[in-house]
Amino acid sequence: MVVLYSLSYGAARPGDLRRQIGGISQKVLTGTLRRLEHNGLVERQRYAEAPPRVEYSLTTAGKDLLVPIRALGDWAEVYADRLPTESKP
Repeated sequence: MVVLYSLSYGAARPGDLRRQIGGISQKVLTGTLRRLEHNGLVERQRYAEAPPRVEYSLTTAGKDLLVPIRALGDWAEVYADRLPTESKP
């Protein structure tokens, strides 16, 4: 969800995403982007330049998925302090 949210601001290169997200390894980010691409939520644009440049952006389905993700975030802000915390028996 964090990658989708980061891409909601526009197309980004993998290095830019790593800086925006923070604390994510290249391996985890690459795997996440590949899964999101496979599931049709992001698209990969490769530019024939030297050095090669790759950008990721949200597809229409990815943009549509942001609606419930943002709604869940809004709900969490309202109810976070009302949810029971886990206690040990």
